Amino acid sequence: MVAVKICGLSDEWAVRAAITGRAAYLGFVFYPPSPRAVTAAEAARLGAMVPAGISRVGLFVDAADETIAAILAAVPLDLLQFHGNETPQRVAAARARFGRKIIKAVPVGDRADLVRAAEYQDAADLLLFDARPPRDPSALPGGNGLAFDWSLLAGREWRRPWLLSGGLTTELLADAVRLSGAVCVDVSSGVESARGRKDPGKIKAFLAAADTL
Repeated sequence: MVAVKICGLSDEWAVRAAITGRAAYLGFVFYPPSPRAVTAAEAARLGAMVPAGISRVGLFVDAADETIAAILAAVPLDLLQFHGNETPQRVAAARARFGRKIIKAVPVGDRADLVRAAEYQDAADLLLFDARPPRDPSALPGGNGLAFDWSLLAGREWRRPWLLSGGLTTELLADAVRLSGAVCVDVSSGVESARGRKDPGKIKAFLAAADTL
């Protein structure tokens, strides 16, 4: 069985599908440029639906402490996900200040990116390997539906648990797990019917496929 994080949830039907399918993590995006962004009030309402045993993750991109603190005052988040250019020092400081485990997303395009990823192992609690975004300045830092060479991760040892992300779909999941060795994956665009709109049926299918691996 492969554990799954469903990221970019923004409505109750998608949240219910993720809960019913036994997702391990539910992600809420607090990055206004994203089509998946939610307000603190929306996330608080959706987060209240989540039962014990499923972790609620808040995704931030180069956010200030004040922004994170305001969200945490309203939303019961279990983990913080940093998906920007945060340094290891920034990650460690936020982890100490907010008392939450932190997932640090690392953009991957080649082996050199994995060397840089090692710098975060003492600062973050989990690593998330995502495809490096396009050079287009309007591109989002994640959720672009792009994949990288999953075999780059094969056989590598990390001191922290890690998640595979980037271009995952129900159809590609088995290959992605086989090539990378992942035991936990993160999906967003791969379970959408339109950009930013989660499809409950696709969520259920993805989780059912992960349950067989």
